[in-house]
Amino acid sequence: MLSTESPPDWTLVEVAIPQPSERLPGIAMAGFGQRVPAPLDIAMVAHPSVTLLVDLNGGEGLVYDAHGRRERGSAVVGLLPGDLRIGSRTTEAGQCLQIRLSPVVAAAVLGAADELVGEVVPLDAVWGRDAGRTEDRLCAATSWDERFAIAADILCRRLEAAPPLDPEIAAAWSRIRAGRGQVRVDGLADEVGWSRKRLWSRFRSRIGLTPKRAAQLVRFDHAARLLAAGEPAARVAAVSGYTDQSHLHREVKAFTGATPTAVARAPWLAIDDVAWPASLAGLPRPCSTFSARDHSHRVGA
Repeated sequence: MLSTESPPDWTLVEVAIPQPSERLPGIAMAGFGQRVPAPLDIAMVAHPSVTLLVDLNGGEGLVYDAHGRRERGSAVVGLLPGDLRIGSRTTEAGQCLQIRLSPVVAAAVLGAADELVGEVVPLDAVWGRDAGRTEDRLCAATSWDERFAIAADILCRRLEAAPPLDPEIAAAWSRIRAGRGQVRVDGLADEVGWSRKRLWSRFRSRIGLTPKRAAQLVRFDHAARLLAAGEPAARVAAVSGYTDQSHLHREVKAFTGATPTAVARAPWLAIDDVAWPASLAGLPRPCSTFSARDHSHRVGA
């Protein structure tokens, strides 16, 4: 459940994003660095991506609580991870690289994205020894530009080595994402040229969700960002495709355990316009507590 506690002071956090030339389809990256040592504990909000959280403090900077257990170090967050809190307890200023993978890309990069739905697992449980080598290379880098380049190279190599994903699955996901979850899922099969039964089966086996559940997640994500931008719940419900405000309330509660009002104040969403600008195209600018002095490549540097 989301906390109603005061959000962290994001002015004390450096946020870096890759240059446009380093951005890859279906992959988004952002670097976070604390300017001064300080405890951090915030709840994550469900997002339509599989997330890699790479600890750049030798496994001692990142702490996450999921499903009643506390772990340290780098992690992979599957779709619909449930109640998840991310924080740090390091006595040094911590740094973390966050990588968002579309479910289509995650199916190739991770090899078992469907098995990660509802789970949060250590990175080495998915990548084995490659996890340690990846962390070492990223920790040894001297700039965010270098880290983004290293991460992009690793991800590209894994994509090239992976068996190709059915283009029909990729097309169905792209259609769901482009429609912000407001699609007739029964019509997706006709659009990609498959039977409904085959699409449902293959989509779920690779992505981990049915097309209908995937559309619900994408629709919720759009609504959550409108709420964080200060839009009233009634308008959010109308433009996001919910039948009414009560429908929006039920869906938000199902995804977060919280009310739309609490989601609107979620600290994790407060810097989305800074860390993930591409995901907010066409949305109002969120009323963020983060005051950025440089809106180009590195923010708050």
